[in-house]
Amino acid sequence: MKRTLLITLILGVWSTWSVFSQRTVYQSESFESLSADHKRIAILPFEARLELENSEALSDNDLDALENREGYEVQNALENYFLKRDKRRDYRIEFQNVDQTNALLEQNGIDLKNLGIYTAQELSEFLGVDAIISGDLTLNALISQGVSTDFDFISFLTGKSDYGRIAIKLSDGATGKLLWKFEKTINRKAGKNTQSIIEAMMRKSTRKFPYHKGNE
Repeated sequence: MKRTLLITLILGVWSTWSVFSQRTVYQSESFESLSADHKRIAILPFEARLELENSEALSDNDLDALENREGYEVQNALENYFLKRDKRRDYRIEFQNVDQTNALLEQNGIDLKNLGIYTAQELSEFLGVDAIISGDLTLNALISQGVSTDFDFISFLTGKSDYGRIAIKLSDGATGKLLWKFEKTINRKAGKNTQSIIEAMMRKSTRKFPYHKGNE
C-alpha cells in the first residue's frame, strides 16, 4: 500500500513538473506573406533580469555586468545552434554574424541598457537585415556558469526547481510585427548551462521554427 502511494506521488510530481515546464509557441497567420522575401536575420543580445538570492549584496554595476553576460551568452548559444543547422541547409535564410550585429549596434549607440527603446524596424535598418530575433530571460541562477540537472524533491516542493523563464521572439523588419514567439521555463531538466539549454530547447522546437525548410 505504501509503495503504491509512493509511486503515485512520484508520478504526480513528475506530471505536475511537466505541466509547469510546458513550452508555448506562437506563429503569426501573416508569417508567409510577411517573410516571403526574407534573406538575412540578426540575433540580438537578450535582455536578462537576475533575481539572485544574494543580489542585494551586489552593486548595481556588478548586477548589470552579470545580466549583460547572461544576455550575450544566450545570443551566442542561439548563433551556435543556428549555424550548426545552417551547415545542413535546414533554413531558407542566413544569419548575420553576432560580432557584426553587436558592432553595428555599438556604432549606433545601442546597448542592452537602451535596446528596448528601439523598434524592430529601426533595429533592422541599423543592422541591414530583414528580421530580428530578440528576447528576454528572467533567472534566479547564473546558467552561464552551470547549474544542477539533478531532480531534487525538496527543491520541487519549495518551488526552487526552476531557474527561470526565457522568451524568444522573431519580428519582421519592415512592419515590426511579431512573426513567431517561443517561451519555456528553464528547470533542472532543461540543461546544465546556457549552451545545452538553448540546444535542447531549440531542438525540440525546430520543426516549429518558421524558416525551417521542412515547413515549406
